[in-house]
Amino acid sequence: MTTVQKVKFSAGDVTLTGNLFLPDGAGPAPGIVVAGTWTSVKELMADRYAERLADRGFAALSFDFTGYGESEGEPRDYEVPELKVRDIYHAVTFLVEHPAVDAARLGALGVCAAAMYMSGNAVDDPRIRSLALVAPWLHDPDICREVYGGEEGVAGKLAEAARARAKYEAAGEVEYVPVVSGSDPRAAMPFDIDFYLNPDRGGLPQWPNRFAVMAWPGWLDYDSISLAPRLTQPVLLVHSEDAAIPDGARRFHAALAGPKEFVWTEGDQFTFYDQEPQVTTAVDAAAAHFARTLPSE
Repeated sequence: MTTVQKVKFSAGDVTLTGNLFLPDGAGPAPGIVVAGTWTSVKELMADRYAERLADRGFAALSFDFTGYGESEGEPRDYEVPELKVRDIYHAVTFLVEHPAVDAARLGALGVCAAAMYMSGNAVDDPRIRSLALVAPWLHDPDICREVYGGEEGVAGKLAEAARARAKYEAAGEVEYVPVVSGSDPRAAMPFDIDFYLNPDRGGLPQWPNRFAVMAWPGWLDYDSISLAPRLTQPVLLVHSEDAAIPDGARRFHAALAGPKEFVWTEGDQFTFYDQEPQVTTAVDAAAAHFARTLPSE
C-alpha cells in the first residue's frame, strides 16, 4: 500500500514543503519528482500523479514551489521560471538523500508548464536520467506572441508588468490579477475554466487564483523549445491535438537530442489534470517509460 509523508527541504534561503509518496515493498525505489501547471499548488494535480506513480512502484515527490502553497518565500504566487527550475534542483537533492530512494534511478514528470521547468533543470542536472512530460506547455517567444495577441498583446503585458514592478519596488506591494476569470480581461487566462473554478476539481482553498502582474516578462521570455537540443535523457511526451499548443510539443520533440517517444491521445488540456481516461493513460505511459529508462542494476 502506498504511504505518504509530509516532508520539508531546503531550497537556498527558503524551506519547501512537499508530499513524498512511497510504494509498498522493501528496498530503495526509483525516485520521480513531480510538478504541475503554472501558479499551481501540489494539491491541484502533482499529488494525483505522484500517488499514481507510487502505486506503480516509484517513490514520487510533489511539492510547493517557492512562494506557493505551504512553502516559504516572498513574494507569494509569483511565477518565475528560473526560480522554479532552481527549486526542482533542490527537490532532486532531497530525493538523492532520502533512504527510501535509489539515487541512481531518478526521473522527473512535469504536467503542463512544469514540462518547461523539468526540462530546464534536466539540461544541467545529470542526476535526472529520464523525463516524462504530460500535456506539456512548451513555448518560446514566437509561440507567446501567437498565444497572447501578437507583438501588441505582448507589449501590453510587458508594460503592465513594468508598472507593477515599479509599484513593488517602491512600496513592496504586489499587484495581482486572477489566474482564471471569464469576467476580468486582465486575468492571466481570461476564460471560465471549469477545472480551476470548480471546487470539486482544482478550485481548492489551497490555490488562491492570483497571478503577480510583474511576472509576465519571465514567463513570456522563457524559451523552452531551445532546451530540447540540450536534452540527452530519454524523453516521453503525452499530448493531444485538443490540448495546449500541440505545435510547441511537436517542435520540442523534433529538436530533442536523445531517445524520445510521443504518445498522442485524446482530450483537452484540463482533462489531463484530473479526468479519466486521460490521467491513467498518462500515468501508465510514464510508468512504462520510467521502468524502461531507469532499470535496476
